[in-house]
Formats: sequence, structure tokens, C-alpha cells
Amino acid sequence: MTLLILGLVLWFAGHIFKRAMPAARESLGDIGKSVVAILILAGLVMMVIGYRGLETPQVWYPPAWTVHVNNLLVLIGFYLFAVSGTKARLATRMRHPQLTGFKAWALAHLIVNGDLASVVLFGGLLAWAVVEVIVINRAQPAWTPPAWGGPSAEVKAVVGAVVLFGVVAFLHTWFGYWPFPG
Repeated sequence: MTLLILGLVLWFAGHIFKRAMPAARESLGDIGKSVVAILILAGLVMMVIGYRGLETPQVWYPPAWTVHVNNLLVLIGFYLFAVSGTKARLATRMRHPQLTGFKAWALAHLIVNGDLASVVLFGGLLAWAVVEVIVINRAQPAWTPPAWGGPSAEVKAVVGAVVLFGVVAFLHTWFGYWPFPG
């Protein structure tokens, strides 16, 4: 559990550093980008290793139907993430589509996993996404929506979300976690 929590701390620190301590981040110059990237990557590796190595008690026992809710929320989360990169219409109306998508992904995993390690991991990542939005909004209260990318942006967002969902479902299966009810 220590490795998992340390990974979450590094993930938080790496992502929040730029906006919570802009002068300190700026004083590091270009090397600061490398430091942040290393913190985030190290945090991610620690979270994965820590989570995979834990056997923790069940906090709750999710009913079987939550798998459907999980899959829908994950697909929505992937769509929201793709919206930002393609400048689909939703990106012109929503300030933080990537972080909103990340929140949907984390919530989906909280719903379907009732063990303590999952609560710590996905609850911690959900908390990070909420804090990140607050920190960004305080650091940069003004927001200029991006220009719409046209109809092709809409198609790219949908296709990107479906392809990513398929790749992630394949990887889950490969790692031994069947993501579909059956």
C-alpha cells in the first residue's frame, strides 16, 4: 500500500507543481519539464506495481450490472479525452474535457471495484482530477474556448474513443481482467 500511496503523491506533485508553485517551476527552466515528467512517470509506475501487488479486503461488493455502468462511463471518458485533442464541438463548450473524461474513468473503476486498493487508487486519482481543475481555474480564471475543428473533429473524437476503448479492453483481457459481462 505504501508504494501505491507514494505513486499517488508523486502523480499529484508532478501535475500540480506548475500551477501551485509557478515561480519555483519557472526557476527550474527546461530541466523542470524533465523533473515533472520523471515524477509523473515514477508515480505511474509505482501506482501500477503497488496496485498489482496488493491483496486488500473488500470494502463493498459491486453487483454484476456495475460492469455495464463501468464500460459506459469509460467509453464516455475516452470520448471526452478525445474531444479535446480533436477540437470537437464539446471542447468549445467545456473547459476541461480531458480532466472530466479522467474523472469519468476513475469513477467507473470505483463503481466496479470494491476492494480497498481500488478505492485508494481510483479514489485518489479522482480526487487528483478534481483538485487539478480547481488549481487550474484559480491559476487561470479566464478561459478562451478553442475554435471548432469542423465535422471531421466530431468523427475523429468518436473513432478515437471507440479505438481506444477497444485497445484498453484488449489490454485488460491480456492482463487477465475480462472487462465485459458474460
